[in-house]
Amino acid sequence: MQVRPTSDRLRETLFNVIAPRIVDSRFLDLCAGSGAVGIEAISRGASHATFVDRSRKSCALIEANINLCRIPEEQTEIYNNDVDDFLRQAQQWKMSQWDVIFFDPPYSENYLRVLQAIGESWETLLNDDGLLIVEHHHKTDLPDELAHMRRVRVLKQGDSSLSFYERQSS
Repeated sequence: MQVRPTSDRLRETLFNVIAPRIVDSRFLDLCAGSGAVGIEAISRGASHATFVDRSRKSCALIEANINLCRIPEEQTEIYNNDVDDFLRQAQQWKMSQWDVIFFDPPYSENYLRVLQAIGESWETLLNDDGLLIVEHHHKTDLPDELAHMRRVRVLKQGDSSLSFYERQSS
C-alpha cells in the first residue's frame, strides 16, 4: 500500500490556518490515504467528513482509524473510488456541498484534471464560501487561476506546499 501521509507538522499548520472554517463544516478528503486529515477535521469540530480513496486497503485503514478514534458512524462516509469517478457521481447524485475539500494525490498524479473538474463544478461541490486545498510537491506548478477558482494562498513547508483556492469573484 502506497500511502504518503501529510506530515504532522504540515497538518498542524493547515488546521491552524483554516481553524475558523472547520467548526460545523462538511469536509471532503480526496485521496484520503489513512484518513488522518479528515479525522483531524472532525476532532477540530467538523460536523461531517467524507473520505475518498481508490485503494481498498486505504479505505479499510480509514475505517479502522475512525473506529479507533470512536467517531460516530453518522459523521463519516468512506468511498472506495477514483477521484474523477467520485466527483462525477457527486454531481449526478447532487450530494450535499462541502465547505472544505482537501486534495492530496500521490505526487505523480495529474492535478490539473481534478482541479479542472472541481473548478467547473464548483457550485455543485462546494458552498459559496468553500475552500479547496491542494497538497503538492513544492516544485509542482499549479495554476493561479483555473475555471472558476483562484489561488489565494500558498504555504510551503519542507518539500510540500499547500495551495488554497476560492471561488473567483464575478
